[in-house]
Amino acid sequence: MHLFRNRVLKQDEAGRRAVSHTGRQLRALAAAMLTLSACMPSGFAQQQASDVLGTGEKKPEKAASALPSAPAPTLTQPFNLRQTERDFSKPAARGLGSPINWYRPTSIGEASFANSVRLINLVKDGKIYLSLSDAIALAIENNYDIAIARYDLDIADTDILRAKTGNLILGAPSGLVTGTLGGSPSILATGGGPGGTTVGSGGAGSGVSGLTLTTNGAGPLPEMIDPSVTGTVQFDRNRTQTTGPFSPAASTNTNSYNFTYSEGFTPGASLVLSWNNNRVVSSSPFAAYLPNYNSIFKATVTQHLLQGAGFWVNKRFLYQAKNDRRITDSSFRQQILYTVNQVEQIYWGLVQAYEDEQAKKQALEQSTKLDSDTRKQLEIGTMAPLDVVNADSTVATDKQALISSQSVLSYQQLIMKQAIARNLNDPVLESAPIIPTDRISLEEIPEERQPTEDLVQTAFKNRPELEQAVLTLRNDEITLKGARNGLLPVLDVFGYYGANITGGPGNPKCSFFGQLCAPPGAVPDHFSGVLSDLVNSTAPDKGVGFNLTIPLRNREAQSAQARSLMEYRQAELRLEQLYTQIRIQVVNAQAAITNDRALVQADEAAVKFNRQSLDAEQKKLKLGASTTANVLLQERNLATAEDSLIAAHAAYANARAALYQVTATTLQHYGINLQDAATGVVGTDPAVPGLTPAQKSAEPVTALPSSR
Repeated sequence: MHLFRNRVLKQDEAGRRAVSHTGRQLRALAAAMLTLSACMPSGFAQQQASDVLGTGEKKPEKAASALPSAPAPTLTQPFNLRQTERDFSKPAARGLGSPINWYRPTSIGEASFANSVRLINLVKDGKIYLSLSDAIALAIENNYDIAIARYDLDIADTDILRAKTGNLILGAPSGLVTGTLGGSPSILATGGGPGGTTVGSGGAGSGVSGLTLTTNGAGPLPEMIDPSVTGTVQFDRNRTQTTGPFSPAASTNTNSYNFTYSEGFTPGASLVLSWNNNRVVSSSPFAAYLPNYNSIFKATVTQHLLQGAGFWVNKRFLYQAKNDRRITDSSFRQQILYTVNQVEQIYWGLVQAYEDEQAKKQALEQSTKLDSDTRKQLEIGTMAPLDVVNADSTVATDKQALISSQSVLSYQQLIMKQAIARNLNDPVLESAPIIPTDRISLEEIPEERQPTEDLVQTAFKNRPELEQAVLTLRNDEITLKGARNGLLPVLDVFGYYGANITGGPGNPKCSFFGQLCAPPGAVPDHFSGVLSDLVNSTAPDKGVGFNLTIPLRNREAQSAQARSLMEYRQAELRLEQLYTQIRIQVVNAQAAITNDRALVQADEAAVKFNRQSLDAEQKKLKLGASTTANVLLQERNLATAEDSLIAAHAAYANARAALYQVTATTLQHYGINLQDAATGVVGTDPAVPGLTPAQKSAEPVTALPSSR
């Protein structure tokens, strides 16, 4: 349906108006369109969707109130976390400064593959003496997982800049990079490198045949806010043949100068200004004007009244992009929590391997001494040959255990290096063994005695996964409202104002019955006069109208709205599922640290008992009241108890770190500055509580034990 009124006034000298009058008309027309949109009730378009369809669906805000009561997480306010001072959410040139930068490609500094100075300073006498605080600081500065995640912050900013123009957003990455090696020190893990990124919050799921898309962005596309200017200059030269007495051969030269300006506005309005100019010179005797000037101007303002109407609908992508930026901030915090916890696990794995190598070396020394004493007693006839064979077998077994322990230690050192360094090809770093200088203290932390429900509430407030799920739910609400608006018919009101002026000197060769085709003074003789008549309402062309488009059956919009509502319901369930999962994780983590503390204390008692038993058995052997087999048995019992104690200490250390991680309080407990993590330069060293210095002992060697 297209209704309009078009009236062209005849030339009338008395009806001419000034140029300023035309400008006032255009401004009044645009203001009327914008006022019409601004005066619509809030949520008008969305409410009309339910009224038209008669679905009677509840709004998602009301549906969300039916969720089980759970505390909302402490949402991350915009941190402005960035690698550099540059803000990619803003254009390259602002105001009057260097508009040429709008059209220049941006430049991003090359990634650094060099190790930080902190790591070099830790090398002393060819060894790296590493504390847990140093390991965490080095990971923040050098770890590839964190370095990759830093770019996500700037990528999210570019989406905000894109959304300001009205374009569809691309989405900001928010998954964890989880490729750093780690895990059990007794298993040589495979793989390595930066690894892959997990699916981020609100990301598409994997379908049967590949990637499954979501309804994100459903609904009418906003108007393009960034204005654009289009100019076309064309020179046409045409020669025609004679086709009749009134169509003689002629050559026509046409110069065209056409310009168009278009801009969208957030209420759902658009403005299009077009100005077309032609200069035609023809050799035809029937050309009335020579040359013929023609200038056409038209300004059209269009305002959506149903689909695509309102500030909220046309700015929804910007709201989503800002939510995505906060999700990326939260995801970066989650990356720091994850990587710090992983580096701590690697550190305690290194400590376990280091202590195990020390214990295996001590066991070999004891069995070697017993073997030597047994041989001496065999020579004097106070020991049976079978006892010597038994002692030799024990020495061989202890050598094999030491070799295996040294291999695990070497590998754990390599795992630690790849977690805290970027360049492993440095000869000094490659050959330097890592000596861990910290040990875990059994001092009880407050979280062990804190009521479980208090810990759960702390986790609810701090966990980044919850924060991301809440923000994703908000984005799904935005998508759902956009999909509802897309159900509406298209109803636009438009108005236009313009003029079409022709001028030029009359052609003296063109006449009918003695009368010139173009009487003098009928039109302006020069182009300046044409321009003057174009803007002074000499021959205006103006009108208003409505445009209504009703999609019959409307199945595509129905499917998008239904699917977006299903995805919203899924997001609600996912949020509540996270609350349940986090509660279970906190309960398990608190129980684990209590159990592991008790296990350490039990293993300490077992080591003490077996050490005293071995000492008593050795004294009895010297007095002839025992046998070599009994002494070797006690040595095995002591070695087993020491292995259990070493593993128990590592398990307790990891359990304590895990409790901090499930409550998302690692950064607070360790004093890690998130802004330092974003820039990759640690200004304040982390301070890990609950540690004790390692006791002095013989440092491990990589040389294998001698055969004899």
